Amino acid sequence: MTQVSSTGELSAIKSSDRSSKILQRNMQWIPGGMASVNRATSPTLAFAQARGAYMWDVDGNKYIDYHAGFAPYILGHNDPDVNTAVRNAMESGLSNYGTGPTEQEGTLAELFLQCVPTQERVQFFNSGSEATAQSIRVARAYTGREHVILMQGGYNGNQNVVAVNLMDSAEALGGSPAQGGEYPKCPMTAGIPKEELALLHPVEFNDLEAVEAMVRKYPIAALVTEPVLQNVGVIHPAPGYLRGLRQLADQYGFVLVFDEVKTGFRASLGGYQGISGVVPDLSTFGKAMANGFPIAALAGKAELLELTVDPDPNRRVLVAGTYNAHPIPVAASLACLQKLADPELQLYAQLEEHTQTLVSGMQAMFDRLGVQTCLVREGSAHVVYFAESRPTNWWELITSHDFEFDAKYRQALIERGIYHFPKPTKQGSVSTAHTAADIARTLEVIEDAVRSLADTVG
Repeated sequence: MTQVSSTGELSAIKSSDRSSKILQRNMQWIPGGMASVNRATSPTLAFAQARGAYMWDVDGNKYIDYHAGFAPYILGHNDPDVNTAVRNAMESGLSNYGTGPTEQEGTLAELFLQCVPTQERVQFFNSGSEATAQSIRVARAYTGREHVILMQGGYNGNQNVVAVNLMDSAEALGGSPAQGGEYPKCPMTAGIPKEELALLHPVEFNDLEAVEAMVRKYPIAALVTEPVLQNVGVIHPAPGYLRGLRQLADQYGFVLVFDEVKTGFRASLGGYQGISGVVPDLSTFGKAMANGFPIAALAGKAELLELTVDPDPNRRVLVAGTYNAHPIPVAASLACLQKLADPELQLYAQLEEHTQTLVSGMQAMFDRLGVQTCLVREGSAHVVYFAESRPTNWWELITSHDFEFDAKYRQALIERGIYHFPKPTKQGSVSTAHTAADIARTLEVIEDAVRSLADTVG
């Protein structure tokens, strides 16, 4: 195997069974060997450290990283400014007091709403899953309804209220697209009561007819969607789709929730809602919000979020969490957002330039080699689909994309020192730590990998 060396040349990757040994050791005490089974890969690869655009595995092999820990690291791993803010917070004696307000959480809220001016209030949590679950609780309290519409192929967290219909097979979905209607429910996990599943309605992304059919049939409290589906690559909303959702929400009285855990602060400083011009009632944020530190946000209309302190106990929505707005991730988020918002740094222009160079270079290379592909990006998030055209929903993706070749392609890149998560359709993420030289080296390695796989292309 080969990898990208510090000089840009290809050198041999050292391999051993150390990663597997770490997994086997961990499995003595941790089911699955890791705290999140979503991190599991085959073959197992354990990492020891990361800085900027690079990661090193336990054998010392260096990789240019485009996985970015499932996308939080918009500034690169261990950004020095974020790390300095965290150290300063620790050394200044800040603590998680567990009583009363803190100046820091107020400062972060003010900065957050300056970055996302479409929203009026914000509350902080520890994960995107918590924020999305809270959005549904708020919507149900506000509307007095219980049913929720979700998108097939969209990931909105691990809570019961959203854990259905992600990357399901055509057979599991009934063998045909659910145009204008809902798919069979495919829970992501055991342990969800049937009564809760009955309240969830998975429909196809970009299908306004299906949404209207659901709101005519059920008392819908909320529709939750990523404005751009990014757990299955990058699937854009069709022209008019998000605006159509806004109109249906206004017409039928349900709460429109944009899950911007991935698009927030990566698509733009104001999230994808700032690009589309469509303002949801509630929005969830996380990941790039603190460059890898654990914090998330639920933002939205004041009349919705103020239910937290509603004088009527029958309408009041509980917000509680010992670690909500913990001073360490708050310090990290303040440093991250201040840096992203600094007009002198022009970080979004840098991300745009480098990502466009990467994607256009990849497309030209695939065309030159005669490999059928479609590259799609949104800001610094990008994906290559091995298909004739870009998918507009999960059904089109699962019936057109060459998943087998995608898996081989990702593994070939990893063997050469370019790290994308080794699961087909997962997005790549460029950070401000990636340099023009990193992008150039990446293109060279991709071409070498694709040429090595040329004989497997159907």
